Amino acid sequence: MAVIAMWAHSRSTSTAFLRMMIERGDVVVVHEPWLEFTDTGRVELPGADGRQAVATSDQELIDHLTALGANSTVFVKEVLDHRYPGVFENPARLAPFVHVFIAREPRQTIASHYAMKPTVTRPEIGFERLYELFELLRGVCDRQPLVLRSERLLTDTETAVRTFCRYTGLPYLPRAMSWQPQERAEWQRHRAWHIDAINSSGFADRGNDYEVTVDNSPLLKDFYDHHRPFYEKLVEHAD
Repeated sequence: MAVIAMWAHSRSTSTAFLRMMIERGDVVVVHEPWLEFTDTGRVELPGADGRQAVATSDQELIDHLTALGANSTVFVKEVLDHRYPGVFENPARLAPFVHVFIAREPRQTIASHYAMKPTVTRPEIGFERLYELFELLRGVCDRQPLVLRSERLLTDTETAVRTFCRYTGLPYLPRAMSWQPQERAEWQRHRAWHIDAINSSGFADRGNDYEVTVDNSPLLKDFYDHHRPFYEKLVEHAD
């Protein structure tokens, strides 16, 4: 049994990946616990007895996930909209977890993030934090974290998912690659961010068009120029 942590920037297709993990039915799925803890000061987590548990500190969150992973395989998906102190300042506490990173080419990601949140700041775009965390975990873990490209997940889904399964030790389950569109309780707090996942039935590039883009906005161009090098450094390690 294990805790598998998937680290992502927002708008990376990581929620669709989480939806696939829900469809598998053989793992306990936890949606963005550090984001919830940062926003509210507490986070509800599934308990080993089937009841909900509540963590009110970062250490309680890590301890609970670790205990849950002793008897079940746990999949945690997290976005790096914030620089979570409990993660970045003491990454060794997360060394026993299995770590996976997912990244999408910044141009479309930045336009999508801005469309959802026009007040987004440059750090919130997330690629710099993603690469920083990759390097931190690379330094404390027994093996290098897995890096997945979102584009490969969308265009060659089977290969990308098989790569993930080989790395994590999970069986490849073809039936989990498609699902029925549905609302999910874990998405309700930030529902607007998850509409595509709610309406999805599998991995697909929706090809959304945005009014404000890297090509017509100096602000978004600044975001792109800053984050693109971190994206390139990260995907050098992609399988």
